[in-house]
Amino acid sequence: MAETETSEHGETNTKLKRSITTLLLFFFIVGDTLGAGIYTLVGTMAADVGGALWMPLLIALVLALLTAGTYAELITKYPHAGGAARYAERAFKMPFVTFLIGFMMLSSGITTSAALANAFAGDYFQALVPSIPSVPVTIVFIVLLVIINLRGVRESLMANVVATLIEMTGLLIVIIVAAIAFGGGVGSLENVTFASMPDGVSPLSGAFAASVTAFFSFLGFEAAANMAEEVKEPSRAYPRALFGAILTAGVVYLLIALGAGIVVPADVMAGSEGPLLEVINYSGIAFPQWLFAIIALVAIGNGALLFMVMASRATYGLAEAKLLPKVFGQIAPLRRTPWVAILVVGAATLGMSFVGDVGTLADTTVLLLVLVFISANISVLVLKKDKVDHKHFTCPRVVSVLALVASVVLLTQQSGTTWLIAGGYIVVGVILYLIARAARKGEAVGEVDLG
Repeated sequence: MAETETSEHGETNTKLKRSITTLLLFFFIVGDTLGAGIYTLVGTMAADVGGALWMPLLIALVLALLTAGTYAELITKYPHAGGAARYAERAFKMPFVTFLIGFMMLSSGITTSAALANAFAGDYFQALVPSIPSVPVTIVFIVLLVIINLRGVRESLMANVVATLIEMTGLLIVIIVAAIAFGGGVGSLENVTFASMPDGVSPLSGAFAASVTAFFSFLGFEAAANMAEEVKEPSRAYPRALFGAILTAGVVYLLIALGAGIVVPADVMAGSEGPLLEVINYSGIAFPQWLFAIIALVAIGNGALLFMVMASRATYGLAEAKLLPKVFGQIAPLRRTPWVAILVVGAATLGMSFVGDVGTLADTTVLLLVLVFISANISVLVLKKDKVDHKHFTCPRVVSVLALVASVVLLTQQSGTTWLIAGGYIVVGVILYLIARAARKGEAVGEVDLG
């Protein structure tokens, strides 16, 4: 990777426009985190832990903070687009490994966007407009996301600020409604204890089983690594935005978990596709269901947009590293956005929206990203000896080691189906890498002949 001049706060020369402030970055990460996971997957967690939803969410919060420590050092030390793929390039100096990590990263973004597109066209939308089939809704939804992405990252993130405020409002409504209901005698604290666990399931095994789904709810912070070339003063902005956003999400999630667990019976929540709506229903407090459905749709749409932004930047980063054909690195002359990468990611997202349900795609995302996290945690340990000429965040070695161990434990909780889908991604990645490698060799031969 070519070296570039770096300022005191980690700004490198880049073809992309630096327009993202610390506040915008904070909202980017919060918006990417507070999304469909908590709105749609709480019921899945309840099937494993009953009303003790706080357990897997607390485990997931700790895992997210550990891994965020690794990312804070890597991002501020090497503020380039491409994220974990760039770090693997520096640590291992093996083009195939670099490509595979980058490909899994962008694949996770595509998979998540597809999962959220399906969720958008599902029950929440049908509650508003039941007569429209889900397939055209999914297609139109993805096309709109592509258009917003093409307009520019600042436009995407400004839309994210508005959407994040709306989805946080929805979560605050659930927390307040649950508190009022509990104060009025609805529910019981016993519902969130180990006594609510499903029959035959131990608290530890149930919590770890649900931690995979819970971890999906925290995903989003790793996407910020791909925005490094568009952030102002990244060495200062990233640690503040990263840890602030994860802790904010963690507090909100734990309050949601306690409120929902107290008010709604565990079996009802486990069988619901709109678990947070059940909180309002059981509270006895009058609140328009259609309004909450709109809020949920905003949250889902916002998450899909931000993961699509991440995937397109990861694709651009691989092209800049010459691991994908250079066409993927094309920048729009007026908007200065990676337009080819955006269009390709949009098309792939549309295709993946027809593969698997929301839960399956969510688990696949977790598996892909855990593999990426393992690479990042090893990379940060290998690169400890590498010195740079600007200030950056330093993560203690023990934190990255613990993050590595936690990632391996998460892998043991994955299903065979999820491993099969992830394996399919890797096979496709290997084929694309070989094609790109052959194309690069052809270009090199052509240059020699012309000389």
